[in-house]
Amino acid sequence: MPNALDPGARRAILDAVDTLREDSVEALARLVRCPSTLGREASALDEMASLYESLGLEPRRVPTVPAQLADHPGFSPPLIPYEGRDNVVAVHRPGGAAKGRSLTLQGHVDVVPEGAADMWETPPFEPAVRGGRMYGRGAGDMKAGDVAYCMAFKAFRMAGLQPAAEVQMHSVIEEECTGNGALACMLAMPKTDAVVIPEPGPGMDALYTAEVGVVWAWVTVSGRPAHVRDMQSGVNAIEAVYAIAAAFKDYEREMNAAERIHPAFRGLNHPVNVNLGTVEGGEWNSSVPTRARIGMRVGVMLGRTAQETKADIERLVAEAARDERLRGAKVKLEFKGFMADPCAFDTEAEIVKLARRAHAEATGGTLRDYPATGLTDGRHFVLHQGTPVACFGPDAQEIHGIDESVGLESMHGITRAIALMIAEWCGVERRPTP
Repeated sequence: MPNALDPGARRAILDAVDTLREDSVEALARLVRCPSTLGREASALDEMASLYESLGLEPRRVPTVPAQLADHPGFSPPLIPYEGRDNVVAVHRPGGAAKGRSLTLQGHVDVVPEGAADMWETPPFEPAVRGGRMYGRGAGDMKAGDVAYCMAFKAFRMAGLQPAAEVQMHSVIEEECTGNGALACMLAMPKTDAVVIPEPGPGMDALYTAEVGVVWAWVTVSGRPAHVRDMQSGVNAIEAVYAIAAAFKDYEREMNAAERIHPAFRGLNHPVNVNLGTVEGGEWNSSVPTRARIGMRVGVMLGRTAQETKADIERLVAEAARDERLRGAKVKLEFKGFMADPCAFDTEAEIVKLARRAHAEATGGTLRDYPATGLTDGRHFVLHQGTPVACFGPDAQEIHGIDESVGLESMHGITRAIALMIAEWCGVERRPTP
């Protein structure tokens, strides 16, 4: 069971969190200014390393090495090389023998592209506060969560206390496309008794109860170019690639049939999504295009696997390639990016029950259950390590969209909740005098 917390220590920790409110907003603004899209995560990783140092911890780098991960069931085929963007971890160890349970605090620093920057009310990587919310790409997903767990830990130092068990902190890359950064850190670090990941809630403080899996697939069609005056003699690669994409709409409807939906997702409208996310191709408006490429994200319902979905995609593409409209075209199918299985979180685990209780005490509110139609790094710890995960976080809006934001009051409440969780799960001891 979690450790009983002395009322005086509890009050001192929460008072310290309240004192750090403005520091939290400033730290979040610094992180949002880091344009940490795929391949550009270095500045955010450096910022997290500085945050860890400010906590009195010694950050170290953990590389993501595909050759070391390729045989692991949680590995996803990478999109780009990993040099120059190593994950960052730090470890707190108690002064003596551990009196409580160990804990990992984990979060990702990578963000999705900002999209059409001219559509944002304020520039996506220039944080702006309006109406109690911070706007900026990554503010919600999930840099507010990264700041929350750091400030929760910092509150102990301000109160003259420290956790009485090991606390690990992991700042990772590629949560948005492979999950390989989280996998690398999980395998490089000793297993802890539980994990907390403060991923954002969809417009509310939310606790993840389940998540779908995801497979990324890329289809390239090479057609037969021709002048537009002779277009009937050519094979239009753009039209051909869209014909293949259309085949996945029937598949999407099939996967969302009521009998296929796992009980964890019952009541959700359309939990399995097939998204046509990228398209490129063609050379000239007056030429039949030679080549076109689409990138797809295919959801995986709980109860199925990524490998089964991969086989479905292979079958669908092969069938579509036999369409008369593709006669003479060459079709290439690749899998890069997510090859991720779905996951159910144990909502009866002690760390999850503690999350609900701590959040209620810290905020006076309730964590809403959230069966997610996206995915998190939490799956690695659950599926591949057997470690219970409490994945919950602040109210975020428009993540992956325009004008992404996070509620600052919600972030503060999550910080208070995590601080109480650390204290009860790990125990509390006096911080040694320097």
